[in-house]
Amino acid sequence: MSADPFSPGRLGPLTLRNRFIKAATFEGMTPGGRPSAALVEHHRRIACGGVAMTTVAYAAVHPDGRTFPDQLCLTADNVEPLSAVTSAVHDAGAKAAVQLAHCGFFTKLRPREGGRPRGPSRAFNKYGVAAGLPFARAMRVPEIEAVIEQFAEAAVQAQRAGFDAVELHLGHGYLLSQFLSPSTNRRRDRFGGSLEGRLRLPLAVVKAVRERVGGRLAVTAKLNTSDGFAGGLTEAEGIEVAAAVDAAGIDGLTTSGGSTSENPLFLLRGKRPLAAMVAVERSRLQRMALRVLGPAVLRALPFEETFFREAGRVMVGRVGCPVILLGGVVSLANAKQAMTDGFGFVQLGRALLADPDLVRRFEDGTAERTRCTACNECIATMDDGGVRCVLDDPGGRMVVRSS
Repeated sequence: MSADPFSPGRLGPLTLRNRFIKAATFEGMTPGGRPSAALVEHHRRIACGGVAMTTVAYAAVHPDGRTFPDQLCLTADNVEPLSAVTSAVHDAGAKAAVQLAHCGFFTKLRPREGGRPRGPSRAFNKYGVAAGLPFARAMRVPEIEAVIEQFAEAAVQAQRAGFDAVELHLGHGYLLSQFLSPSTNRRRDRFGGSLEGRLRLPLAVVKAVRERVGGRLAVTAKLNTSDGFAGGLTEAEGIEVAAAVDAAGIDGLTTSGGSTSENPLFLLRGKRPLAAMVAVERSRLQRMALRVLGPAVLRALPFEETFFREAGRVMVGRVGCPVILLGGVVSLANAKQAMTDGFGFVQLGRALLADPDLVRRFEDGTAERTRCTACNECIATMDDGGVRCVLDDPGGRMVVRSS
């Protein structure tokens, strides 16, 4: 494997022009769930900046898989506007990926047929409290089986829209992660219990998507190296999950961790942007919930460079597919070290929000690292006109835009 991050790399059926991939960071550019011109421009700019592939974030595989109304759903009626994204990315010489996900019980939307949100087991839905949906029920087996087809069909729609790859979201406390984690999966049927049972749905999704689009699209998975809290998926189990997903035929695995409902900054590290998040929240009840629950849930963790590196290196030794290092990759030195460690690619998130042309500047020698400070205020900008680095706002602080 090449130690040069600027050398071409293979990811399933794809040849990528280098080893840098833009991570899926929610854009906040799909009002009403529809891709906007801003979404096209966002990914065009990233592609022009030199990455090999850019990833459209969180595309729900079903309307009930959204966490809130302005979230993209990969249905047939969104194929045409998403084609504008992929065309713009391709014109810039890069590949386009889309992240396929289902929120499970982590939502403030009521299911279309009514009732409560659904997950592997009964659960308290912190995110839905202000929306009047504090409790979730356990999914019935036919509902679980329907999810498999929803992921497979969404992958087909991704291919129709011109995407080169799909990233299956198996982390962060969303539905497939909820099934993997013993903290949220307390089922006693074949979809729960041992790790083998908890893996059953995620593996079925991987296999179904592979059968539907494998060989034409690269199929990768983002998964937790650990959940990062007591009672959750451990690091040892995370490695076993990676090995099982690899054996199911995945083309690449991306390191991540944590849970959006339990420890959301575990997957980011750095400062806690609670005040900024409260400032942009339009719902009075949600603002109140953020003020009351935010300090307990949004716990700050010190930023460290390449913070999933050690767990990722163990993963590299257990799987045959390329492992993609995500988490605190902020410099050219980080990327070079990752290649030396045996990682196939690196993913950059906040670094490319701060410096969309960072990869190009790495290559021409005009930059060694990103200007990102891990202030994490870009999280709040997702609800304030679209994700961006606040260093570009007047005065270096976020500007709260009126709706």
